[in-house]
Amino acid sequence: MSDDELKDIPESIFADDDGSADARLAQSLIRYSRGKAPLTDVVDALAYARVLIPVFAQGEERHVGKHGLEQDAVASTGVVAVQMPDGRAALPVFTDVDAMRLWNPKARPIPAEGPRAALAAIAEEWSTLVINPGMETVLIPRPAVWALGKGGHWRPAVIEGRVDDEVRDAVAQAVTLDHLLKEVDVAPGRGAEVAVVLRLVPGLTQSELDAILGRVQRELSYNDIVAQRLDSLELRLSEAAQY
Repeated sequence: MSDDELKDIPESIFADDDGSADARLAQSLIRYSRGKAPLTDVVDALAYARVLIPVFAQGEERHVGKHGLEQDAVASTGVVAVQMPDGRAALPVFTDVDAMRLWNPKARPIPAEGPRAALAAIAEEWSTLVINPGMETVLIPRPAVWALGKGGHWRPAVIEGRVDDEVRDAVAQAVTLDHLLKEVDVAPGRGAEVAVVLRLVPGLTQSELDAILGRVQRELSYNDIVAQRLDSLELRLSEAAQY
């Protein structure tokens, strides 16, 4: 290849990368871990930060990483997913080389902007990103990953202990009320991000209850705002007020 041809090859934006952490992302993670900043600050920092994606040689055997996170090699790319305690797969990303080596010294770091890492997770149909597994792990939920990948701003469904009005309205519009299901409400979840509270008439049979739960789950799954804004939801049952 001639000197002129070499000049035409664009230089990598990470050519001078020394493997250290992005300062803004590192600070946001510290503040978040101390309870002094919301997760939205971490996501906002990820939108502009360089992270490292671990890649293994093809054929790497399954193994269990620190904190019980199970890792599986993806044969086509060598990228791995970590399985979270709730069973979902997440793409691990690291702030710096030292954090990756602590997690697994065999991993090779591939630098990428935060939005590109999000797109990589989406392309593999993995739900989330997990930052620095093996250290103070921070999970970036699915709606935030999608927002990052699309270059948008993530708005959590629950802010300061209150469900966002857009989410509340979307649930109310999605769920059909009838003579058995009298009311629907939304609250912060216990085991999930958001709880959809169904107020039912007393004395329902098991088959009637199963039919209502199945219908509500279908109706919620068809709503775009619910799908885009909620990472997880749970259904709670309550008796409707008697008048």
